[in-house]
Amino acid sequence: MSLVVGLDVGTQSVKLVAYDPANHQVVATHGQSLQLIAGNDGSREQEAHWWIDAIRHCFAKLSPAQRAQIVAIGVSGQQHGFVPVDAAGTVLAPAKLWCDTSTQRECDEIMTAAGGEQRCVELAGNPILVGYTASKLPWTRKHRPDAYRQLASIMLPHDYVNFWLTGERWMESGDASGTGWLDVRTRQWSSTMLAATDTQRDLAACLPPLVAADANFSIAPPIADELGLPRHVRVSAGGGDNMMAAIGTGNVVPGVLSMSLGTSGTLFAYADHPVVDADARWAAFCSSTGGWLPLICTMNCTVATENVARAFGFSTRDGDAIMADTQPGADGLTLLPFFNGERTPNLPYARASLHGVDLNNLTRGNLYRAAMEGATYALRNGYDAWCDAGLPFNAIRLTGGGSHSQAWRQMVADVFNLPVEVPAQVEGAAFGAALQALWAYESAHQSNTDFAAIAREHVLLDERLSAQPNASNVAAYEGHYQQFQRHLQNATVFYASHSTERAV
Repeated sequence: MSLVVGLDVGTQSVKLVAYDPANHQVVATHGQSLQLIAGNDGSREQEAHWWIDAIRHCFAKLSPAQRAQIVAIGVSGQQHGFVPVDAAGTVLAPAKLWCDTSTQRECDEIMTAAGGEQRCVELAGNPILVGYTASKLPWTRKHRPDAYRQLASIMLPHDYVNFWLTGERWMESGDASGTGWLDVRTRQWSSTMLAATDTQRDLAACLPPLVAADANFSIAPPIADELGLPRHVRVSAGGGDNMMAAIGTGNVVPGVLSMSLGTSGTLFAYADHPVVDADARWAAFCSSTGGWLPLICTMNCTVATENVARAFGFSTRDGDAIMADTQPGADGLTLLPFFNGERTPNLPYARASLHGVDLNNLTRGNLYRAAMEGATYALRNGYDAWCDAGLPFNAIRLTGGGSHSQAWRQMVADVFNLPVEVPAQVEGAAFGAALQALWAYESAHQSNTDFAAIAREHVLLDERLSAQPNASNVAAYEGHYQQFQRHLQNATVFYASHSTERAV
């Protein structure tokens, strides 16, 4: 028996999935939680060695026999992060993460230098939104000048883990398209966007080479020995967590809509051509399978439900029971769940706000439901842009921590008025990384390996977890969603008028 391993280096934890492709069976799943450094300025950071320590912890939980059977590893990593590394491979500062909103001023500076938001879309397919990697470079130059001066390699979180595993530096187009520098149409770096980020330095010299999606590399012998793995293990190109979740939900052909309910909320769909929106209503990313992955990302999803649960002293595992006696609309409560600022819509300085409170409706059940509804409505707001563009979908593939909740699965079906399907392997990003590792391994041993065929064979649906829209709930949610939209419009106007003074 041969095993492939997927590692998902997320914001809250590192997860490991060991998969036996011959028997279509996950033989082990392990995780290790991570800390988060949060600042009042919107900064969100982690130490890169925390990821490595967590990976060691996960591998240690596998039996020696399981470790001996591993033939390939794939790495999924939180997108948009920045790991500054010197020429010797030493990390120079904490990694700034995707949910870091302290660099909005730098976003504006880069886009101004490039000729404005519309020009950025023309050059690379995307504007520089808060959290994107590009903005973290000028921030580091200003606030950590010593680290910036010693900078030799710009790495994303999954790039750094790959570097630790193999001793080699590379980047692939899926994750690279979240930097803001990659022209997603051509899969080449935009020299203009790089120059707009720093006019005094050639940042291209700091970027690892781009490799094909099916590339694979040898694990470094000392790391193989440390982890108790065979020295012939191959490491695939890997990718961003959204790209890996797309693989893990079978989203490798056109027509599938996937939704991830994690710390962030995401919607993504595979395309066989670049899908760039002139108004930048969605992210025009590449996939990690050689195609493209238009994506809508909200920065606050399970963040909202977890904050409410923490405030009332219960676990989100009990959330469905807590809100069991509540009704769609949360008895008039509406939560704009912008605890981390927001990317879709682009409101980096926004904060969460609660509306519609009266003498009777402020209960923990209603507030928990309002948090879940608010996170779901925020995704629906982005989805409407795809509908306006004429992109049709017949069902939603659901993954992420929120997909474990029966109430949330039903809510998604009702709010979007689409059937919900749930893959049998709930750790979508980690499982997707394992399947990419399988693809890379098979590609190295035979020609013309079809990723779509791999997905059809290995991505199975759990029919017990599916949900169909409830007509009465669909109508009720539609009215409350319109109320959410009105509050969102008011917030958009307010934060747009105050963004200049907040940036100073």
